[in-house]
Amino acid sequence: MNSTPIEIERKYIIEIPDKERMRLCEGYSESEILQIYIESAPHVTHRVRRRKRNGNAVYTETKKIRIDKMSSYEDEREISERDFLSLSDNIKAGTVPIEKVRHAFDYLGQTFEIDVYPQWKSSCIMETELETRDKCVEFPEFIKIIKEVTGDNAYSNASMAQNFPVEFNKK
Repeated sequence: MNSTPIEIERKYIIEIPDKERMRLCEGYSESEILQIYIESAPHVTHRVRRRKRNGNAVYTETKKIRIDKMSSYEDEREISERDFLSLSDNIKAGTVPIEKVRHAFDYLGQTFEIDVYPQWKSSCIMETELETRDKCVEFPEFIKIIKEVTGDNAYSNASMAQNFPVEFNKK
């Protein structure tokens, strides 16, 4: 897996932003995501995902190996619906599928992905991928950060599939 791209990202808990404001951003898209974590080798996170956008579904299989708190090797490929259903049968013991709505947009050359989970009513998780680990993140003015959770395993989707955290109290 060493030839796979390295993903460097930062993750934050934020207040759920105004949907209409996000829609005004460059490159805005909204999709419904279903993620299922499946049995894998030690230290490998293996998932399949269905992403629906405008009534069309795309299926992917992803394997990640964590390098450090901010980065991981990522190997992702598109798969068929049949492969998605077959691989989904191997759901990792003790996990449940993760459902979320993803809002993605560009701001000052950065891509932001905001995942809204039905379990939380006022907050959500935002990620941004970075070109280098020392790049400074510039946030849109309508984003209200509650807490940075980069590297906090409790807020990885793989962990959330096992034990969904209680909504973070911002006060």
